[in-house]
Amino acid sequence: MNAPNGPLDVWLIDSEEAATHVTAGSDWCLIVESSAPPEGYDMAELGRVQVSAVGGETPFADHLGDTVLAVREEVDPDSGRLAMELTFDSGRVRCGTWSGELRLSSTRSAHQSSAGYA
Repeated sequence: MNAPNGPLDVWLIDSEEAATHVTAGSDWCLIVESSAPPEGYDMAELGRVQVSAVGGETPFADHLGDTVLAVREEVDPDSGRLAMELTFDSGRVRCGTWSGELRLSSTRSAHQSSAGYA
């Protein structure tokens, strides 16, 4: 399966089914909010928005089922939240924005390598 292309939004769903939405805002800052994922929908000439469960092609895949141990934010006083890093026993996932798009990257613990996804 190929990684999705186009704009990316992420919903993190915990063991109690609470959902946290992570996306890039129109002002290019990182948005983190409580909201459930929608159903897929058609945007006419812009295409179809697909909503699906995580596959092995995202940086969060290596950390499924792990507990979040820490969250670190990077904030610019003028523009708002720029990035958030979640730490798991198995490594870290960084959520940031670049040119108005959500960017994800991960670092595995111990002697494991880094992976990126945009």
